[in-house]
Amino acid sequence: MTDLQVRTEQLTTNLAQVEERISTACAAAGRKREDVTLIVVTKTYPASDVRILSGLGVRHVAENRDQDAAPKAAECADLPLTWHFVGQLQTNKVRSVAGYADLVQSVDRARLVTALSKEAVRAERELGCLIQVALDAEENGRGERGGVGPGGVEELAARVAEAPGLRLDGLMTVAPLTGDYAGRQQAAFERLMDLSTALRAAHPAANMVSAGMSSDLEQAVAAGATHVRVGTAVLGVRPRLG
Repeated sequence: MTDLQVRTEQLTTNLAQVEERISTACAAAGRKREDVTLIVVTKTYPASDVRILSGLGVRHVAENRDQDAAPKAAECADLPLTWHFVGQLQTNKVRSVAGYADLVQSVDRARLVTALSKEAVRAERELGCLIQVALDAEENGRGERGGVGPGGVEELAARVAEAPGLRLDGLMTVAPLTGDYAGRQQAAFERLMDLSTALRAAHPAANMVSAGMSSDLEQAVAAGATHVRVGTAVLGVRPRLG
């Protein structure tokens, strides 16, 4: 077998296992499988893997570093993919990200909204935005891994909703490692769902809830997440570079 065939077999097997996990979690929660969208996080993996995944039916991929994502997105521009940017985003990378990302899931401050709006308009694109909620932060603080405290969601969402070139799609969180929700993933995701309910009262179309990764996707599905972001369980553990 060629390297490509071996890798295709690995990814086919891994993807099937993740699909099975999501289906089982949906059944346990009384939800339809089609209510949960799988986003495969392809960070550090080559464009060839993205191409294999697309052939296997994956339609949503995510990246967390612009320097990895930009060339990969360009190389895979012919594929029917939706690209999500999920990492902490510096304003000096916004122009690049606005060129290929369909959604930015890590919107967490007013300055970033302004920069994204400017570059989306410049690129003549509409960018979907998720407010990243930090459940390890004070109400109006910021999280260790980015994100705005729950108390800052409403104001930031209003800014996104009013900004030219941007579309408010919903909320995202990463299960916190510290604070009240450390080790309590399902409770964290349920808190995010409560915040989503409040958000939808003001912005009914902002119904996307991105939560859960390889280790805790079941808890995210149980809580009601609409999107799960899975990397390792699909792509495997990559040896650290350098």
